[in-house]
Amino acid sequence: MSLIVQKYGGTSVADVDRIRNVARRVATTYDQGNDVVVILSAMAGVTDGLITLARQATQQPDKRELDALLATGEQTTSALLAMTLISMNYPAQSLLGFQAEVLTDCVYGNARIVDIRTERIGELLANRNIIVIAGFQGCDPNGNITTLGRGGSDTSAVAIAAALKADSCEIYTDVDGIYTADPNICSKARKIDVISYDEMLNMASLGAKVLQIRSVGFAKKFNVPVHVRSSFSEEEGTMVVAENNGMESLVVSAVTHDKNQARITLKKVPDQPGVAAKIFTPLAEAGIVVDMIIQNTRVQGQTDLTFTVPQAEFAQALKIQERVAAEIGAEDVFGDQNIAKVSVIGVGMKNHSGVASTMFTNLARENINIMLISTSEIRISCVIEEKYTELAVRVLHTAFGLDRT
Repeated sequence: MSLIVQKYGGTSVADVDRIRNVARRVATTYDQGNDVVVILSAMAGVTDGLITLARQATQQPDKRELDALLATGEQTTSALLAMTLISMNYPAQSLLGFQAEVLTDCVYGNARIVDIRTERIGELLANRNIIVIAGFQGCDPNGNITTLGRGGSDTSAVAIAAALKADSCEIYTDVDGIYTADPNICSKARKIDVISYDEMLNMASLGAKVLQIRSVGFAKKFNVPVHVRSSFSEEEGTMVVAENNGMESLVVSAVTHDKNQARITLKKVPDQPGVAAKIFTPLAEAGIVVDMIIQNTRVQGQTDLTFTVPQAEFAQALKIQERVAAEIGAEDVFGDQNIAKVSVIGVGMKNHSGVASTMFTNLARENINIMLISTSEIRISCVIEEKYTELAVRVLHTAFGLDRT
């Protein structure tokens, strides 16, 4: 007998018929002799609808009350699934985040899990109950409802699996696994059977939307095997596990892209100690995440500095940098939102040379200019013009031998 945590996304519980389908899957797993804990998202579109309602009430909803409102989406699906299972004569009980004792910090809208107390869940499992937990939510030390940010149900599932020392965590979604590229733009993309935590972390941070990055971080930290699969088929999906030697045979495992990027350039910045801190500290204080940073040294003690930020935060970041430029004596500051980041990822890159050369050569053949480059041990990213994104993905997918045969 195994302890299995199953998480179902919004499309998997989009209506009552799909909730019934989830109930049948859960019942099958239970009938096989397993203990089952289920984590649910809100129905597809419900969270966005609740945000719209909040903004109809006020343009700037109170963050505490907004979390209390948004948590009702997962409360609905959890109760409906538990009802359905009970009607099928299975012992089921739903728990909200605070009832499952998912304890978080006090950051409304993007809280981080601090601890999960498993006593209540353990007692219910000991009596062979199916536990249905509302994902995406927890409570802070003061008992206030908090939410974990977009994709937070993935994080809930893996964190609860880790706390319970579950044998596996199954993430059910509307795709049947993780692919070597987005199949919507690369018809030759193929499903990956096994991928390492580090590769998945990079994919999640570089545009792949199958798993939320914080959930992968939990999985790696606590060595939780994660199985990404479809709730609409019986096919095996993709296992996300610790790296093993066999993974090194493939130099590049996937090509990702991210169009939600923008770049900002400060021209003729004084090249002296402390200037970089003056540029990036205000962005950090505003909660703006900076990704790629490139510095080009000029003559006469000056430099040009370029960096990327999420497109949604471009206007705010540019306004901050216009103020900073005046303070530090930079000649000019300007930005560009029509960019995209294309990346190749693979643990095999650690032990193989020529990956960068192959990437740059194949982009050059298509006359695709590279604006920025960033590398790590298992990843190379390039910023290019947005209009070339799909072409770049397909070209690199072929160049690194990832096309489906």
